[in-house]
Amino acid sequence: MELLFSFSFLFWPFIVLVLASVRQVNQYERGVKFMFGRFHKLAEPGWRLVFPVIQSMTQVDIRTKAVEVPYQDAITRDNVSCKVNAVVYYRVVDAGRAVIVVENFWNAVSQLAQTTMRNVVGELSLDELLSDRDQASARIKELVATHTADWGIEVQSVELKDIALPEDMQRTIAKQAEAERERRAVIISSEGEVIAAENLRKAAEILASNPAAIHLRTLNTINDVSSDESNTIIFALPLETIQSLGGMMKGKG
Repeated sequence: MELLFSFSFLFWPFIVLVLASVRQVNQYERGVKFMFGRFHKLAEPGWRLVFPVIQSMTQVDIRTKAVEVPYQDAITRDNVSCKVNAVVYYRVVDAGRAVIVVENFWNAVSQLAQTTMRNVVGELSLDELLSDRDQASARIKELVATHTADWGIEVQSVELKDIALPEDMQRTIAKQAEAERERRAVIISSEGEVIAAENLRKAAEILASNPAAIHLRTLNTINDVSSDESNTIIFALPLETIQSLGGMMKGKG
């Protein structure tokens, strides 16, 4: 009886210790396990034993995260002030390095993205920044990914979300766009006039090469005008017609 009592006295504390040591690692997590303060191993999903005092474990979410980079004041290469914000998509590929190498890796990624975004904007002119956001996004991703690779973090994408300009610059850009539209309208109109003049020149050459064509054109014009009875027609014979009539009179004489 005393032996049974002694066994139960030792058994229940052991059961309590085991139950207190159970940690659940979810499928989307990895556990970074330490023993006596030193890195021990990575814990895969499932129930894992972490004995108090001698062991500890930090669970790391390895799902893709979207971090919004707040608006940053930046100056473009052509000295235009603007505010830019972005979204960074990243995930942890090495939970051990993400915990051991850098403190609060999620905050480190955000801070790194902010400084990198300001630097990249400073390398581009305003026109380049507005017309080719993909180029700026790719450059930011490249620089951020270079630093985060040592932290066990993979940067999947960086997207510029918004570019805010001062009101006076917005008005200037609007005037510039309007001037550009007017310039294109003038060019299109002048090109149309050139084409019309070229067609008129060709038509004049065709008519000049054949006097009969001039007569037919004159008669066609008279017919169009005479369709309206309110019009008064002053008929003027073309010089070519007079010359042809003069030739006919000389031939009869």
